[in-house]
Amino acid sequence: MQKRLEGKIAVVTGASSGIGRSIVEHFVADGATVVAFARNLAALGELAAAHPGKVLVVGGDVTRGEDLQRLVDETVKAYGGVDIVVPNAGIARVVSFEDSTPEACNTQFSVNLFGAIETVRRFLPHIRKGGSVQFITTFLTQVGFPGLSIYSASKAALKSFSQTLAAELAPKGIRVNSIAPGPIGTPLWGTVGLPPEVLSVVAQNVTARLMPGAFGQPEDIAQMSVFLASDAAKNIYGQDIVIDGGYTIG
Repeated sequence: MQKRLEGKIAVVTGASSGIGRSIVEHFVADGATVVAFARNLAALGELAAAHPGKVLVVGGDVTRGEDLQRLVDETVKAYGGVDIVVPNAGIARVVSFEDSTPEACNTQFSVNLFGAIETVRRFLPHIRKGGSVQFITTFLTQVGFPGLSIYSASKAALKSFSQTLAAELAPKGIRVNSIAPGPIGTPLWGTVGLPPEVLSVVAQNVTARLMPGAFGQPEDIAQMSVFLASDAAKNIYGQDIVIDGGYTIG
């Protein structure tokens, strides 16, 4: 059986855990060779060891231009160009409106919006015709969630950017879309800055609105990413595909 991404070269940032790691694993399973980028070198090493010859790891931070340029240079040196770019790296912090200072906004925007944009901008000369760019947004662009206004705003900006970029890059033969995860069981939940007991209550309240009765898993997003990168999605442009267990319609 022909693998959907056979012979494709993909780049995934934020690849050391959660959704990013699952995307790497699913891309490899469907035939792609992946350049995995993240700050956690130990986790990247484990990923490469699990997929010998199919995963090239590059350590770095998406907010540092020199790190992103090194990612581009090493990718092009190894493979000549890329077919799929998924700037998945992101952070979420609970911040009240009163504490939403320019510095607090920059912390999340620098990764979620500017880091994602700059990743694609630097790779653009090397994305081959027929390529796929996939941004990772969030279901929270459609609903309000107290304390996550900065996070949601950064992803809403990314959603809008993705839709406009789709129109700009289509003549170059590059498709741009985004995936909007809903509540997904990843390490990100433990980093938002809430005490464990509060986080537990929030998780229970969120779960009550999910039609499957449980948080989604990283592979739910990864499977959509594989589809969007494949020829089966060749007529899909500028879409923000929500995968949220029904949260936004409940």
